[in-house]
Order: sequence, then structure tokens, then C-alpha cells
Amino acid sequence: MRVDLPLDRLVQYEYPYPEPDDFDSFWSRTLHEQRAHPLDPRFDPVDALVRTVDVYDVTFGGYAGDEVRGWLLLPHERTGPLPLVVEYLGYGSGRGHPVESLAYASAGFAHAIMDSRGQGSALRAGHTADPHGAGPSAPGFMTRDILDPERYYYRRLFTDAYRFVDAVATHEAVARDRITVTGRSQGGALALVAAGLRDDVRLAMPHVPFLSAFRRAVEVTDHSPHGEIVKWLAAHRGSAERAFETLAYFDAVSFARRATCRGGFCVALHDVVSPPSTVFAAYNAYAGPKEMTVWQFNGHEAGGPEDILRTIRAVRELVQ
Repeated sequence: MRVDLPLDRLVQYEYPYPEPDDFDSFWSRTLHEQRAHPLDPRFDPVDALVRTVDVYDVTFGGYAGDEVRGWLLLPHERTGPLPLVVEYLGYGSGRGHPVESLAYASAGFAHAIMDSRGQGSALRAGHTADPHGAGPSAPGFMTRDILDPERYYYRRLFTDAYRFVDAVATHEAVARDRITVTGRSQGGALALVAAGLRDDVRLAMPHVPFLSAFRRAVEVTDHSPHGEIVKWLAAHRGSAERAFETLAYFDAVSFARRATCRGGFCVALHDVVSPPSTVFAAYNAYAGPKEMTVWQFNGHEAGGPEDILRTIRAVRELVQ
């Protein structure tokens, strides 16, 4: 069953809503303010009961210096600095257990996984709190302080994503000039954020990225998490424009416009979580060289393990 536009229209779809005039200054100021807080990256060895991969519990100062956790997985047998794959997680997921994420280190890369603050209780377990308060919101994270871009939840998470790259890149096993960012759904959006805000990312591999083309998304799906926005708007009648003004500062489309590294996207045509037109909105705006893989018969799982294999192949091509 088709859930969005036919493919011949998707490949031409452009999100028609403008971004804020001060989008760049908002994010420049946000990141500048965060430099007052120490990054303080720490890497504590963990016995994860595996022999071929070395595991480190990562702690660093994220937004406002809040302690954020992650994993760094390295091949046990390694020589010289390794290409770094930074992975961001889907909505509701935490960093989980290292044995759930062995593919990239097994392929010979340094693999860093960032915990998502306040999440990590719906799918995989997380270990990072979000100590900041929030105004009235629908259950979930999408509407936390949605009327104020300064206080909106994703301002903190996007800042964490930016600083996580700085943190893990300090490890001696990491090649700072060979950085890939990737993730699925929310993680795909965070990969676009990192690629759009940073100039040291060489490759972005966003799989079915979420948090894209918000106005379009709520028009074509009421499936959670976009459904959280719909529920909030239904209760807060008359606040739609202010909410969308905030969301515009956090739209993956705008970060895609600023990303110039190579990009490898995927989209699933039966996806009701990241509707295909919202994924193509980011893809068509992407400023760097790019390619799209279309999973014609899949939902939000998209290519599953095939997306991991696509990423491995792309990183290997990058370093050859």
C-alpha cells in the first residue's frame, strides 16, 4: 500500500517552507555558548565478554556540560589510527549493550555510539539523563518546550551530537580525517545535523532520516512520533504557527542544505514513521554528492542489515 507520493514525484519533491532567516546565527551562537563547558572526554575500559573487540564506556560534556554517555568499540587487533563511524540512535533507543553493536568494529573501524539524553527506555536501554525541565508536552520528546527554540529538547540533543564527534575524535585510535556519521530514523537526522554543522565529516549515511519536513510529515502521517506533534496541536489550539516556527530550527532539511560531504541515503516506500516525501525533502536539499537507495516494499525497518553493509562498503571506499 502506498503511503505517500509515487516515486516519480518523490524524486522531484522539494519542501516548500522557508527556514528561519537566523538559522545559521542560531546554531553558531548555540555552539559558541557550549564552548564554555568542558568537553572532558573519558574512556573507561569495559569487559563486555567479547574477545575480538575492545569496549570503552565514553563520558563527555554535552549541552550545558551535562554528562552524556556512549560506547567506543575498537577492533582488538589494530594498527594505526582507524576510520571512525559515529552512530546516532533511533527515537526511544539508548546505547544498549555493546554486544548489540559489533558490526562496524568487526569490519575494522572505530565505532562510537552516542546515548540519547532522556531516552533509552523504549527499545534499547540508555544511561543518560536529561536534567532540564520542560513545559506542557505530549508524551514523548517531540513537543518538549516546542514553543521556545532556546529550550526545545532537540537543541540539547543536537548539541550533544555535535560535541560527541569532538569527544571521541580525541582517542588515539581514531583517524580524525576519516569520520563517518550514520544512524537510522532519529539517528539519521542527527547524522545530517553533524554533517551540516561540521566541516570535518567525510561521509554521511542517514537511513530513513526522521525530523525532516515537519509540516509535510504531520500532513501525511499521524503515526508516532509525529503523532505527538498532532496531539499537542490538537490540545493547544491556536499555537500551531509558533510550534512550527520552533521546529524550523531543527529541520533536517536545513542541515542537509549545509552538508557538503558525500551522502548515502535510504528511503522505504511503506514507511509511515519517516514518510518518503520527508526523506526525499532532505535528500533533494542535500548539498554534497549523494545517492539514494530505495527500499520499495519495506517500512521503517528499511534495509535493515543491508543498510549496515552499505555503510561498511561506503566507508571502505572512503579510505581506499
